[in-house]
Amino acid sequence: MKFSVFQVSRRGGREKNEDRMGYSYTRESGLFVLADGMGGHPEGEVAAQLALQTMSSLYQKEARPAIRDTVEFLSTALMAAHHQIIRYASEKGMLDTPRTTLVAAILQGPGATWVHCGDSRLYVVRDGELLTRTRDHSYMEQQSAGGARIEHINRNILFTCLGSPTKPVFDITGPVFLQQGDKLLLCSDGLWGSLSDDDIVKHLVAKGVSDAVPDLVEAALRAGGEHSDNVTVLAMEWETPDAFESTRGVSTDTISDGVFASTIQGGGLEAYVDDLDEATIERSIAEINEAIRRSAARKA
Repeated sequence: MKFSVFQVSRRGGREKNEDRMGYSYTRESGLFVLADGMGGHPEGEVAAQLALQTMSSLYQKEARPAIRDTVEFLSTALMAAHHQIIRYASEKGMLDTPRTTLVAAILQGPGATWVHCGDSRLYVVRDGELLTRTRDHSYMEQQSAGGARIEHINRNILFTCLGSPTKPVFDITGPVFLQQGDKLLLCSDGLWGSLSDDDIVKHLVAKGVSDAVPDLVEAALRAGGEHSDNVTVLAMEWETPDAFESTRGVSTDTISDGVFASTIQGGGLEAYVDDLDEATIERSIAEINEAIRRSAARKA
């Protein structure tokens, strides 16, 4: 694989930065993750960090050097991250649980597959235009998509997230086959809450990701003013071997099988992710299969 990648996270006008992001890759596969810890609940940054570390830990175990089934992996890893946050809160005796949104993508072979829960977004830009983006799990976005009239709905009101006592709702898309020059952008709501989709696309189209991402973040911070939310962006550009030579990026061609690289760092929470066992994974898979069975029964 060959791709250019760049990431930036800024605190903005908040007391602390509760966003987390990172990417991991092997010779044949790449994982890109962004989580936005939710305010109004304790330790949002912990929930976001646990989500990243859990996804990365499972990816390191399963990518040998490719993920066998990307859809199943993303479903399982998201549920495992949810369980790890619940476990953390339980062991700490917390009255309320840390919570986070999540968006994650796997690039493998010629395509990309992604999962999201909450209102952290993924954009795909192709040939200067927005190809697709995720739809937020918020009441405003869902009513807008259904053509309903929206009156006085707060865009920040979500109906799902990781870490909530209720089972998270999530959507998986893909695989979407990539073309040379396609750009994928993962971001927290600090970006899209201040800039329109058109503004985001225009910035991505105008420059390579290493220049576009810092410009996007600065534009969002200016638009948000002194009370700006945390702004976090992780973007990559998919490139063919010929185009790669003239740009800065990552090439996995020289990586040996079994080698794993990651920008996702530990946050003092390793005890909660290092012991991900088969029981945790099997429990997550069972929950996913049960949800699929119920959905199929309703449709029938």
